[in-house]
Amino acid sequence: MARVAITPAAEELLGKLERRHGPLLFHQSGGCCDGSSPMCYPRGEFRVGESDVYLGDVAGTPFYMSAGQYEYWKHTHLTVDVVTGRGSGFSLEAPEGVRFLIRSRLLTDDELRAADPVVRGPRP
Repeated sequence: MARVAITPAAEELLGKLERRHGPLLFHQSGGCCDGSSPMCYPRGEFRVGESDVYLGDVAGTPFYMSAGQYEYWKHTHLTVDVVTGRGSGFSLEAPEGVRFLIRSRLLTDDELRAADPVVRGPRP
């Protein structure tokens, strides 16, 4: 079972951004404000650290989370969505007048047992 998914609207936006900027990645840190939103970056412009957690790919795009943030969210399923309104971060969608956000729900015990294992550092 995947730990992260994406809505059709967010996938459409992600495709538009990828056509414009090339391969992308998501990273969600444990910071405040927009730091707790998923940030979308060109893959070569964000350095994934050894303590970052790779949760899987959404629409072919790797999704990472800081280790500290993962400790809070490890029992949840995450869905990347998009809403109207500009965030204040450096995420690629900001000039589009929209922002990515995370919708979450708790994993059931069965889902937690079946969930894909997490990997620390750059994806395998």
